[in-house]
Amino acid sequence: MMKWMHLAGFILGFAACNPSGPKSNESELTEMKIESKSYLALGDSYTIGEGVAEEDRYPNQLVRRLNQETSTSWLDAEIIAKTGWTVDELDEGINQAAPTGEPYDLVTLLIGVNNQYRGRSVDEFRVDFEQILRRAIGFAGNLPDHVVVLSIPDWGVTPFAAKRGTDQEKVKAEIDAYNETKKAICNKFGVKFIDITEDYRAIGNLPEMVAPDDLHPSGKVYERWTEKLFDHIVTIYPNP
Repeated sequence: MMKWMHLAGFILGFAACNPSGPKSNESELTEMKIESKSYLALGDSYTIGEGVAEEDRYPNQLVRRLNQETSTSWLDAEIIAKTGWTVDELDEGINQAAPTGEPYDLVTLLIGVNNQYRGRSVDEFRVDFEQILRRAIGFAGNLPDHVVVLSIPDWGVTPFAAKRGTDQEKVKAEIDAYNETKKAICNKFGVKFIDITEDYRAIGNLPEMVAPDDLHPSGKVYERWTEKLFDHIVTIYPNP
């Protein structure tokens, strides 16, 4: 009898130390989901989504889709971007924003159109872009494969450019030179470079693809960019 009483006391004591008992698979999955990943989006008007609703910005579309279609949980995108920013102005904007989430699980970078628009040289851009890319890699915990760079869209195809009588071939040549520079620097550092320019040239003048200002993309264009980003991000963070 005493032996059974000691055994019962041991079992009750063990249960008191472990009131929840062994974790179920469901609770383990819940804890995994709680460990949300962070995302920093750096850029200019294309990243802040000039002329579209906040939910249509491509960083926000990307987070929403990742949360809906993968088992990984993502926090809201932290966006440091402003319409009109050149690379050096983005650099200063980052200083002022002082992001604190480092290391981020993902960093995207889309910058350069305003350098081209203001007539700055590709050589100057090369120096500035390499500096900002190094900084982006640092924000990603020095993991280049957690950084994604998007090419510069060709604004020369938009209704805005047509109304201004813009030399579309000149803009095209300059945008190409900028993008070739970006791609070469990305290759140097092992960073993924995604081309959105050629697709944009085919659709950038369609009414449904343009924001009310006739210059910036609509949410439908950002959806196409989101698709390209999503397809790459799930190779970095595949579903378990």
